[in-house]
Amino acid sequence: MAGEEASDSKVSLRTFLEHLSGAGKAIGVLTSGGDAQGMNAAVRAVVRMGIYVGAKVYFIYEGYQGMVDGGSNIVEADWESVSSILQVGGTIIGSARCKAFRTREGRLKAACNLVQRGITNLCVIGGDGSLTGANIFRKEWSGLLEELAQHGEIDKEQVQKHAYLNVVGMVGSIDNDFCGTDMTIGTDSALHRIIEVVDAIMTTAQSHQRTFVLEVMGRHCGYLALVSALACGADWVFLPESPPEEGWQENMCIKLSENRARKKRLNIIIVAEGAIDTQNKPITSEQIKELVVTQLGYDTRVTILGHVQRGGTPSAFDRILASRMGVEAVVALLQATPETPACVVSLSGNQAVRLPLVECVQMTQDVQKAMDERRFKDAVRLRGRSFETNLNTYKRLAIKFPDDQIVKSNCNVAVINVGAPAAGMNAAVRSAVRVGIADGHKMLAIYDGFEGFAKGQVKEIGWGDVGGWTGQGGSILGTKRTLPGKFLEDIAQQMRTHSINALLIIGGFEAYLGLLELSAARDKYEEFCVPMVMVPATVSNNVPGSDFSIGADTALNTITDAFESSLLLAKAREQHREFCVPVCVLPTTISNSVPGTELSLGCDTSLNAVMETCDRIKQSASGTKRRVFIIETMGGYCGYLANMGALAAGADAAYIFEEPFDIRDLQSNVEHLTEKMKTTIQRGLVLRNESCSENYTTDFIYQLYSEEGKGVFDCRKNVLGHMQQGGAPSPFDRNFGTKISARAMQWISMKLKESPGKGKRFVTDDSICVLGISKRNLFFQPVTELKKETDFEHRIPKEQWWLKLRPLMKILAKYEASYEVSDSGQLEHVHHRGHEEPAAI
Repeated sequence: MAGEEASDSKVSLRTFLEHLSGAGKAIGVLTSGGDAQGMNAAVRAVVRMGIYVGAKVYFIYEGYQGMVDGGSNIVEADWESVSSILQVGGTIIGSARCKAFRTREGRLKAACNLVQRGITNLCVIGGDGSLTGANIFRKEWSGLLEELAQHGEIDKEQVQKHAYLNVVGMVGSIDNDFCGTDMTIGTDSALHRIIEVVDAIMTTAQSHQRTFVLEVMGRHCGYLALVSALACGADWVFLPESPPEEGWQENMCIKLSENRARKKRLNIIIVAEGAIDTQNKPITSEQIKELVVTQLGYDTRVTILGHVQRGGTPSAFDRILASRMGVEAVVALLQATPETPACVVSLSGNQAVRLPLVECVQMTQDVQKAMDERRFKDAVRLRGRSFETNLNTYKRLAIKFPDDQIVKSNCNVAVINVGAPAAGMNAAVRSAVRVGIADGHKMLAIYDGFEGFAKGQVKEIGWGDVGGWTGQGGSILGTKRTLPGKFLEDIAQQMRTHSINALLIIGGFEAYLGLLELSAARDKYEEFCVPMVMVPATVSNNVPGSDFSIGADTALNTITDAFESSLLLAKAREQHREFCVPVCVLPTTISNSVPGTELSLGCDTSLNAVMETCDRIKQSASGTKRRVFIIETMGGYCGYLANMGALAAGADAAYIFEEPFDIRDLQSNVEHLTEKMKTTIQRGLVLRNESCSENYTTDFIYQLYSEEGKGVFDCRKNVLGHMQQGGAPSPFDRNFGTKISARAMQWISMKLKESPGKGKRFVTDDSICVLGISKRNLFFQPVTELKKETDFEHRIPKEQWWLKLRPLMKILAKYEASYEVSDSGQLEHVHHRGHEEPAAI
């Protein structure tokens, strides 16, 4: 667990240091521009990775202003400087706008302050303006040093020693307005804040049959508005990149009244603060409200979210993204040469890539230019594949054409949920139903999995039937783990009875096994010779053929919330005796009724009361001292939740089935924590996957840690259980489930169009597939081909991408570990796209 590993694809710590030594190098890290949740996680990763490879790392407080002012604004950081900041929003090193840095005189002062400390590597976390400033600084660097030498502020030896400046950027912006990356640091957390408000507003709006106009941030970019509209099923959305067509006022009012006619008791309209019409004139929230009140007479309220979107705890996604980006940024700085251009560390699909900073900034500016010139289609295209996919999906799901305008396919397509419930399943079903209806199919819902299918629990489902499903947890259709094997005859009969021409299965490993059984039964039952596709949905994230599953992100947020809940309660107990009573600490959710969960309403309500009290007193609590939390996660034999939860929560260790461990590793971890308690970081976190070891159970590890740590630290344990399957889905899972399910339905429609008429039999392997994300692309992979990639005994894929991130968790926890040197360490170009279908997350 804590020792070095060795393999052909990895380099040991010593080899790694030889190849990418930071000895004698100094890195400066600063945050600039608007703050964003996750910036602290990025700062933490830069500091710890820099120290890990032997470099000195300096905090540059207050952004470029601190660089210009120097003095106490530039301070060397140590390992403990970034302790306990992973879960903190904003930026601990401050951010400020700096007019002085825009002048050459200001940059001269900044260069002098950096040279005096030997800093020739800059890691800048900010938006396009901050990164552009860093690139100008880099280009002027040698000239600035020459000028400083002429003025006698530095000597010629310093000029030669610090001859060039390396710059690597990470984009911290809640707007996701930077081209070249699928997601910027802070965007996912901002979506959490928006969706929390939307979910709360929807209940009151429904009670009073109100229309709500929600204004979200995005002065020049409508990403937050678009994705929140997609995630909550908003009736209308206004974006700067895609203004409504002429006559939008009438069209919107017709749409709102049609939805009310379908017995929908509320309307949600989402407006980006920079929304405009086709003439580039602003469209304001108040203007929309007045229109709805005047034309329709609906009770309408405006809610402007404002800076609440920047606040709060960063989501699990942002913590992991920022940690990955921070480590990659340090590696990029150490690999840089005088000829290496300034780069930005970006996310493409599921991969960290490096892109030229100048190209990214230029494309970002091209978007604004296209909008100014009213070339809105170009603006959407330039914004990137993620934005374009979101916009196209929203349009398909939000607008229902009259039945007489839809060309009928005369095909029946069924949707079924299989396996354990996962947050986001309902969003996937809604998306499939609406895309199917838009494509002219008759959509059928199958209730209670394959068992319900065999019993004939099949009903037609309409456009309005799935309204409001995106934010609901569990599975509204009902789901069971039962496999189809013993019901094949009955299921075939039901497919004949209902003339089912295609089947969409949404579920986890049981769904995968069920698809294999249906595939094997095609020779015997011709009813199964229809297009079938599976969309992975499981908190365990263990389905072969996909890097991500619907529900896994929500479960990760549950895990990070659980640790913070435990920590806050522990702090409270130290300050207030009233909390020194037995308390069952479980993660909070915003839903009171969760299908498939084992919690009662009373338990959840009491937990909320405890947590609210903890929040109120945490500022007065001095901190938890000498305590180790041991948390058990779900996942079966798949260690995804434990490993990624550990990375997101800043854990000291994570025990998983994929990496065997023994008593010596446990002892080593105890010793590591004992040493840690001698520092100012006097608490620890250990995660354990539920099936990582038959003998080293959670109780065993808890008792071992308690005994071996006696007199040094005490322990607390928490088994999260089925709460990881419940709760309202995260924005990521809503968005991911919506988009991947829509793509699955497009594939079904394409297959059915290839063979018009009902007599066609689909017998080839490519007609029964799993749809998943692999690295940067979406793939439809025949289920028969995935068999060789599956460990059926342990219900996991033989190769799992996230294991490559495991060393990051160890490195950031101060363990020696192997590190896989990325083969994508070369600069790519923004316009580069492969032939495969891109996976915009």
